Amino acid sequence: MFSDNFGTSRITIQSGLRWVLITQAILAVFLVLSDVKARWLPRLGGNDALPTGPATPGDQVRRYDPARTLPDFTDKTTLPNVALPSDLPTRLQFEFVDAGKFGEAVLINGPIERGDARRFANYLASLDELPDWFALNSPGGFVSEALAIGRSLREAKADTAVWPGMACLSSCPYILAAGVERSVSTASAVGMHQHYYEAPGYMPVFLAVEGIQHGLGLTMEYLIEMGIDPLLMLYSLNTRPDEIYILVKEELLDSQLATVILE
Repeated sequence: MFSDNFGTSRITIQSGLRWVLITQAILAVFLVLSDVKARWLPRLGGNDALPTGPATPGDQVRRYDPARTLPDFTDKTTLPNVALPSDLPTRLQFEFVDAGKFGEAVLINGPIERGDARRFANYLASLDELPDWFALNSPGGFVSEALAIGRSLREAKADTAVWPGMACLSSCPYILAAGVERSVSTASAVGMHQHYYEAPGYMPVFLAVEGIQHGLGLTMEYLIEMGIDPLLMLYSLNTRPDEIYILVKEELLDSQLATVILE
């Protein structure tokens, strides 16, 4: 009798564990498929009907293509004061440039990848003196890296800028936010959308959601630390990952993401 009950209990436990594993596997597949759909399917033609060209108030959502060096929603009629490379590098590059009437600048150019915050901190430490500006041209990338780069800039009391023909998108505006003075040209593009907060596809749903909420909390905390209105996050939360919401002059100033607008 004891043996039979023990055997039955063991079978019940094994069955329970099996169902837990099956449930975890189903959740993992669901999350992976959701991630693939969000990241790739829209790029196969989901938002081609969106308008092109520079944004105007009320007409601010554009297609997001992180591979494009010069998005079509920057003002092409205004020549950039800094020559931009014809192709984006594979990760952030830092280069001293002559910005003409704006003085000397370090151009921060390219996508924000893992390890770029450490690379930038080392680069910043190697400078004998700060340039007049740190100019940004980036399609964005890892949020955590952007926040770390921003904190390095604020600690150095640096000024940031997005000049004519440049685009600062996705997580890049968090680097812009770190400048003591933040200059943005009306012939550039500063845009935001929903971010990925590195929640692995194999993670259970409740843990993935928890991770995303934690990431959002850290980002809002960062904006407050930089003196930026955290309501800026509404523009990103309400815009799909395959789209980008271009901030207009009033939004840049009201949120304090920009302290100076260059007409």
